[in-house]
Amino acid sequence: MRPLFFVAALPLFASGCATTLPPDVIAAGDLAASQAEVRPLRYISPVSGYTHRAPVDPKPWRNQNDEQAPEGDAS
Repeated sequence: MRPLFFVAALPLFASGCATTLPPDVIAAGDLAASQAEVRPLRYISPVSGYTHRAPVDPKPWRNQNDEQAPEGDAS
């Protein structure tokens, strides 16, 4: 048989030997009757931080470049 078959079949065979018991971290008892503290939910509007921005015309790029250029680089 080809080695590729064994590479594919080995994980399948090993998973069949795995345990199916649930982990021990499952909570026991009636969870609805527990005394857990839960903060009340508050409604927050999904558009609460919205600010309207209208499109504007571009500024002259040469003036913007001159404003951002370092002081010692005067052409």
